[in-house]
Formats: sequence, C-alpha cells, structure tokens
Amino acid sequence: MGKIIAIANQKGGVGKTTTTINLSACLAEKGKKVLVVDLDPQGNTTSGLGIDKNNLENTIYELLRDECTIEECMIVDQYENLSLLPANRNLAGAELELITQDKMQFIVKEKLAPIKEKYDFILIDCPPALGMLTVNSMTASDSVLVPIQCEFYALDGLSQLIYTIDLIRQSLNPDLVIDGVVFTMYDSRTNLALQVVENVKENLNQKIYETLIPRNVRLAEAPSYGMPINVYSSRSAGAQSYRALADEVIKNVKGA
Repeated sequence: MGKIIAIANQKGGVGKTTTTINLSACLAEKGKKVLVVDLDPQGNTTSGLGIDKNNLENTIYELLRDECTIEECMIVDQYENLSLLPANRNLAGAELELITQDKMQFIVKEKLAPIKEKYDFILIDCPPALGMLTVNSMTASDSVLVPIQCEFYALDGLSQLIYTIDLIRQSLNPDLVIDGVVFTMYDSRTNLALQVVENVKENLNQKIYETLIPRNVRLAEAPSYGMPINVYSSRSAGAQSYRALADEVIKNVKGA
C-alpha cells in the first residue's frame, strides 16, 4: 500500500502532533505497519512516543543532510508495528539549508522512496508553518489530513492551507489530495463546538471525518508519559476516538 499522509495545519495548537502520535499508534494496533516521520523541529512527536529527543545521534535532520542513512536514524518498532524517524531542535536549521539544495522540494520524497512500500502508512507530522519542510512533506505525500480545533477561529488560515495544497498540486505533486478535516478538542457540552462543526461543514468544500476527537484529560496527560493514548489509557474516550479515526482512514484507502 505505502500511503503517505501529511498531517498539516499552519496554525499551532490544533492537535496536529496529538493526532500524528495517536492515529499512528491506533493504525499500528490494528495490525498496520506504520512509520511516523517527525518533521517538526519541536520534536514533540518524538518525545510523545517515548524517545529522549535531546540524546539522539541521528535524526531526520542528519538524514536530510546526507550525514546518515535512513536505517541509521530510524527507531524501529518503538511500539509493535510502529517505527519513527525522530526530530529535535537541530531540524530548525533545515529550513534555510534546504533552499540551497537542488530540487529542494523533493528531498523528503527522495529519502522516503526506498522504504515507502515496506509500510502500510507513513504519517508525517508537519511544523506549524507553510515553509520548506511542510512543502517537502506535501510533495512526498499522497494526501493531507487537516486537524482543526473546535473554536471560533477554526476557519482562520484554513483557506491559505488549501491554497498552498492547490499550488503544490499544480507545480510539484499533481496527485496530492486532501483526505479530510478532523475536528479536535471537541466539547459536546458547549454550543460553540456544535456551531463550529456546522459552520465548517457549511463553508468548507472538503471531506470531514465523522470522528470527533474530544477534549480529554487522558489525551492531555499521555505525552508527558511518552505514550500514545491507546497504551496510556486504553479505555479512555480519547483512545476510542482515535481508534474510530484509524478505522475511517483505513476505510478511505480501501475505497480509493
């Protein structure tokens, strides 16, 4: 299969990293072979999967600079069926360095090409910006999944993201599609959350996942323990929601 999904939103704090960690873990739990690529210099996906990001000899940064092979920087089976290309703050320098390289938009695609077919899913956690790392991830990907928070400004910046995806489709990756939008931090007790969901459905001509990711204490706690939610609190509402999202993602691929 080898489906590569960029998880992207240039707005921070929308649950992008939370979704990368927990969706990948739930896909792996369902028997899918999954690789997570941490392309965010904050390295929160790396630490959220239980890796000390500050004591790594090789990361995605060294891979992009041809200082190591993909095998040398990959952390294999951190959890069953789930491997990781980690990141730390060193990656912050890559934005400027990539600009000087030939075919700079295709470097991540080139690095992933040899191992793509070894995985059912490769999930890329993009930084909260529309810079060269995000462009690289979208050029390498088959599709984009967009997490958005259930808040008043949910649609802010989304049109810019969709415009960027359209530009990448026109010039770099004609097969790129938007898998859909997933709502995060949903609180069913508030009228605002319901209004935001309805507003986005009315104004956004994109697929919207049926699964709503709730605002959940266990989801917030899990990263500090370096565990995905299905490991940290298997019966929590957050774990059940990400399992449901994983089912939708698998169904999407089968229906493609």
